[in-house]
Amino acid sequence: MERGESRPCPRAPPRMAVLISGRGSNMVSLVRAALAGRIRAEPAVVVSSREGAAGLEAARRLGVPTETVRSAGFAGGRAKYDREIRSALRRHGVTPRAGLVCLAGYMRIVGPELVSEYRGRVLNVHPALLPSFPGLNAQRQALDAGVRVTGCTVHFVDAGVDTGPVIVQRAVRVLDGDTEESLSARILAQEHRAYVEAASMVADGRVRLRRGRAVRA
Repeated sequence: MERGESRPCPRAPPRMAVLISGRGSNMVSLVRAALAGRIRAEPAVVVSSREGAAGLEAARRLGVPTETVRSAGFAGGRAKYDREIRSALRRHGVTPRAGLVCLAGYMRIVGPELVSEYRGRVLNVHPALLPSFPGLNAQRQALDAGVRVTGCTVHFVDAGVDTGPVIVQRAVRVLDGDTEESLSARILAQEHRAYVEAASMVADGRVRLRRGRAVRA
């Protein structure tokens, strides 16, 4: 390096928020991976749509700040609710330019304003190989359809329901005699791996949202 030439400043790791509604097993997997350096992101906050969600206590044990934006009985509609979520994210430094938002068992549809503002920075995991079996009860849908292979998908969130560009998928065989519970358990184990992989790729810029597709650098 010549005298007077400056070194490029490394980009700071994004501040990661995880949105939950229940026990938060994917949240725990993501936070542990970030704390261990397997995701280049700083766990900034866990936000729950339900008071008393088990994932809140799990997050506190991991040393991550928590907030609750209660959805039950919320007056004002989806747009107002999402503004409350955006305010919580910003209070913890999770901005569109310096943030990563991971939905992990978050039982609400994210509205268009939040999706637009955080475009390419919001991820979700779904227990099926999208575009097959979107929406609720994906494991039951797979069993009812009689497929031999299902799995999980991590995708960018867009304005639709489980329609965003795919980042990572993992396949899971459907076994003879599978119940919804047994199949769900095997899919969940793959969700933990796939979500960490996808979040790592987005956090360090190896995958970006471009023209409606997940593009690898």
